[in-house]
Amino acid sequence: MNSHKNARLGLAGRVCLVARVVEAGEPVAGVAATMGVSRRTVYKWVARYRGGGLAALPDRSSRPHHMPRQLPRWRVQHIERLRRKRWTSPRIARLVGLPLSTVVVTLRRLGLNRLARLTAPRPILRYERERPGELVHIDTKKLGRIGTIGHRITGNRRRTIRRVGWEHVYVAVDDASRVVYSELHPREDGPTAAGFVARTVAWLGRRRVRVEAVMTDNAFAWTAGATQAVLAAGGIRHLRIRPYTPRTNGKAERFIQTVMREWAYARPYRTSAARAAALAPFVRYYNTERPHWGLGLQTPLQRLRERKQPLCQ
Repeated sequence: MNSHKNARLGLAGRVCLVARVVEAGEPVAGVAATMGVSRRTVYKWVARYRGGGLAALPDRSSRPHHMPRQLPRWRVQHIERLRRKRWTSPRIARLVGLPLSTVVVTLRRLGLNRLARLTAPRPILRYERERPGELVHIDTKKLGRIGTIGHRITGNRRRTIRRVGWEHVYVAVDDASRVVYSELHPREDGPTAAGFVARTVAWLGRRRVRVEAVMTDNAFAWTAGATQAVLAAGGIRHLRIRPYTPRTNGKAERFIQTVMREWAYARPYRTSAARAAALAPFVRYYNTERPHWGLGLQTPLQRLRERKQPLCQ
């Protein structure tokens, strides 16, 4: 049912109306006055009820019963077959002898007006490594420094402060347990990335987890010599995702969405320093208290304790 916002009668009101007239025997004029509708409206819904019962009271479709100018089904199927061969709308219109507007409307109704819709979506491949440290997802997110409370909080895009600089959130997510290590830095370069990787490995090592491989995108910070030297020194394999395919590194991408929503833009920070000071408490909360749907509502630290094996000592 899709009544307009000022409709006097919804489905429940119509049921009440016919009950008062048909079952209680109230006069039509009195029912119309108390329900704020005309007598003609009362007669209409009573007639519908007597003709079809309660099933006749919901709104009817506005679609005509007969549409003599509608395209025959075989012509619609012909247009669809040509479109699935990746023919353009003008080419189809010329072949089938129909106006271009008719072909465009037909393809839009079929959901084939965009070329991307002609290709079946790739199946989502979900995976989870068996033991902690077997694979660690690493990524960064660029954040504008705070000069004033921004439009995400105020909704006012006219009040902006330019050239306040950037900060970069570095995140590392263990594939098996979802345990997170994160830092905030003013730069995204090789030495900073190398230091972050080294501290990530040490942080996990203190929890008796040995990092075997890391996965990153193809940014220069991760392919730089400093980062590669840290990985080589620890005997860590470096897996790089296919270009322009961030979903491969999905666990890091998903945590970035969470940290942006629940930390970076969770409240109006007055300064960048105040926002930076709130990062470590949020990561600690995420690891130790926040339930994770992907872990069966366990926390990442609980999953880490379950999955740790003697080989990770």
